[in-house]
Amino acid sequence: MMLTASRTLLSAAACALLPVMGLAQSWSDQPVDPAKHQGEFDAAYDDDGIYYNADDIVTYNVQDDGTVDWPTFSGFRRYHAECHVCHGPDGEGSTYAPKIKNSAVHMGYYEFYDVVVNGRKNGNSVMPHFGDNPNVMCYLNDIYVYLAARGMEAVPRGRPGKKEPKSDLVREMEDACMG
Repeated sequence: MMLTASRTLLSAAACALLPVMGLAQSWSDQPVDPAKHQGEFDAAYDDDGIYYNADDIVTYNVQDDGTVDWPTFSGFRRYHAECHVCHGPDGEGSTYAPKIKNSAVHMGYYEFYDVVVNGRKNGNSVMPHFGDNPNVMCYLNDIYVYLAARGMEAVPRGRPGKKEPKSDLVREMEDACMG
């Protein structure tokens, strides 16, 4: 009797977790409510044109007139050079790969970084690894902040119209990474 009750309880717990496990596997399908995530992406400070949140994670900065920080603009360019072929324009997804703008918000920086560097397989869907591609790795923070800004609806679809200039620090980091 006790063994049957334990199995029933275990089965019920597993069934209760299935929807949560499904969410973790398909962040791209989950809508983003910007109000629930706003504090996560607020710029707490900047270091010569690179913005960080209170947890020292790179983030975007969009001014009231629509001017974006350089990394967000660079992220738009780099995303469309390397990622949009599979994930569609502006991170909106395609028939080939999911809507990645929502994934950037739901996954957070570290999981996003891990998936891009190491790749991931989910059923028949395969995200290749880009850890050895300097055109992605040298600009991964930029790609992340652009997609997070898109997921949070901080920037509209299309090329940002106004941007901050590229800072000396950004230029030095780019030169050091690209060689």
